[in-house]
Amino acid sequence: MATTEERARLSRETVVDGALALVDEEGLDRLTIRRLAQRLGVTPMALYWHFKNKEELQGALVNRLWSLVDTDVDPATPWHARLHVLMTSVVAVLRAHPSAAQLMMTADLDAAPYCYDSMEAALVLLAEGGFTPDQAAAISRYGLRTATMLAVRDPKMQPQMTAEEIAEARRRKRVMFETLSSDRYGHVIEAAPALAAIDQSDAEVALGIELFVAGVRALAPNG
Repeated sequence: MATTEERARLSRETVVDGALALVDEEGLDRLTIRRLAQRLGVTPMALYWHFKNKEELQGALVNRLWSLVDTDVDPATPWHARLHVLMTSVVAVLRAHPSAAQLMMTADLDAAPYCYDSMEAALVLLAEGGFTPDQAAAISRYGLRTATMLAVRDPKMQPQMTAEEIAEARRRKRVMFETLSSDRYGHVIEAAPALAAIDQSDAEVALGIELFVAGVRALAPNG
């Protein structure tokens, strides 16, 4: 059983903090009640006092991630400017937490009520742009997929790979591009360093957000 001391120094927030740190450092596959208890220096029963199983803990973790998205945008700014801020915040959360995309895209929304804040914010501003509810819902879904693509590194790169392994993978990828036929793939060869990048630069991510928002604005009935 969990001791009184363990119960006193643990709260749901403390447990979620520990789970988020564990997942950030070791990957989602490493999140278990036993592993988290070891990290926090308590018995597994101390965690079961707050969460009845791993699924409930994972739901709280997803809710924490959605709570980090900034939906408090100045209503006096144009709707498309608010869309830009919202997209930027979602991408920032996804980039800061490597497992966030997997968690946020697959979680049971009933366990993550903060998700509805972001959803409502997106639908409100898209309605201001003149989109119908069906159109706004589709754009919101595509927006999350776009944010994920901008934030997530090359899917072939595993979270547990070392910096040396990542550098070697990038080198091999660059060599692959640079050794193509120069007559047929001249532009590919010229862009080889950028194409071989594992993570997108801040400038590339910013460009991606700009492209998404500009595309939505171009289609908006209210411009």
